[in-house]
Amino acid sequence: MRLIPTSYKTALFAGLFFLANNTQANSIACFNTNMGQFCIELFETQTPITTANFFDYIKSAAYTNGIFHRSMPKFVIQGGGFKIVEGTDGKKLSPVNTFTPIANEFKLSNTRGTVAMAKLSGNPNSATSQWFVNLADNSLNLDNQNGGFTVFGRVIFDGMKVIDVIGKLPIANLGGSLTATPTIGTSGSSISTDNLVQITQVEVIDTTGVFSESALTFAVDIGTGEALAVKLLLIEDKPAYVFKLDPASVASLPSNPVNIATFSSGNGQLHIPSVMINASTVVKNVKMQLTDANSFKFTLLSYE
Repeated sequence: MRLIPTSYKTALFAGLFFLANNTQANSIACFNTNMGQFCIELFETQTPITTANFFDYIKSAAYTNGIFHRSMPKFVIQGGGFKIVEGTDGKKLSPVNTFTPIANEFKLSNTRGTVAMAKLSGNPNSATSQWFVNLADNSLNLDNQNGGFTVFGRVIFDGMKVIDVIGKLPIANLGGSLTATPTIGTSGSSISTDNLVQITQVEVIDTTGVFSESALTFAVDIGTGEALAVKLLLIEDKPAYVFKLDPASVASLPSNPVNIATFSSGNGQLHIPSVMINASTVVKNVKMQLTDANSFKFTLLSYE
């Protein structure tokens, strides 16, 4: 294999510095529900206020035993507003205790599979605990009203299969803020908390990279003192796994994440400490070799 001069390879990477839409190394929040599991990649770099707020609610257990309380078929499903609590007379729904509303951080479009904050009509800076998943491309609508709805994550892996099932469930009017609540197993009978879509557990996973939909996203230190967010697209899987850099994905990050990949300009090797490849699997010490500097192709060498 021909080695490429250090200065040439570094210049090629450095020349790609510009802002991207949604490719950076981020934490993953995985939600276990009575309808299945889904994971959300959180866009911490672009929406730091919103993701910090979301983490605060997760840490406070606001979403544990929470429900999806609103379903608008082919539009959104919404949660974060109510949870199931044990009372003296059994289980009941209770509003989530909210923190101070946060500033709007609208930057990314409300396309299918993205996760955004709900807020009060006519008040862009009113988001607290409630969030929704876009079931369709709602960018023409939600990007252009109320200051734009802040997208702060995306559903990854096969999580949209679960989300779509929830979005097709029967809807019940439970009164108040629960006029379009998705339900399960009702068959016309009275509705109890057992008939609601419940979030039983939320787990936050820190990983260097995410491999989803044939794309590997991560942050990398290329030895210039500045971190880059990049996306590598899987273009071959036989006889070896070969990835190609998506130039439009490259973004210069304001600071180096703690969990970051490294690229050695001396030998052309890329080391990614950890990569989440599905909702339950993280592989470690992923090593790749730059095998084509002109098109930035990397071949997978090994992983644990």
